[in-house]
Amino acid sequence: MLDADFFRRWMTATAASVDREADRLTALDSPIGDADHGSNLQRGFTAVVAAVEKEDPRTPGAVLVLAGRQLISTVGGASGPLYGTLLRRTGKALGDDAEVDEARLAEALRAGVDAVMQLGGAAPGDKTMIDALVPAVDALGGSFGAARTAAEQGALATTPLQARKGRASYLGERSIGHQDPGATSAALLVAALAEAAGE
Repeated sequence: MLDADFFRRWMTATAASVDREADRLTALDSPIGDADHGSNLQRGFTAVVAAVEKEDPRTPGAVLVLAGRQLISTVGGASGPLYGTLLRRTGKALGDDAEVDEARLAEALRAGVDAVMQLGGAAPGDKTMIDALVPAVDALGGSFGAARTAAEQGALATTPLQARKGRASYLGERSIGHQDPGATSAALLVAALAEAAGE
């Protein structure tokens, strides 16, 4: 069973991973976005870890709702509302239980991904974070490791796609050949989940 400590570890692992990869995320964002994806997420997840330490939420759902709220209030551009919605909606779907099992997390995360798709209007194949998140949620029934692999493969698979949503879509065919930064950071989030689980 997964308790609040597990979800705190997930957020801490995500923050550490975003810290390490911030320059790469920004480099990916330079040709097709605002060149600020890494620094924006770095600021956001640093704030998440600080808020979780300070407020000490006691349930898995409360950890994620707090994390989502922090991201919405501290991250500029589209990624704050999108990541914030993902975590808040997932947290709300987990409810007030002190512990949840992996099947319940997979179900809640799917609700979070659905909310992101609704908010951003993106579907798989549009070259967005959805291309990493949907395969990850599909694979989560197997294991956290399987979800991480699926997310990483999904992010890599955005390279030959033409962007149909967000800033990158303004570039038309020039967006082809660049790995999507949002899908890449989404894969980091899923990899951190596997790390928190010890996989």
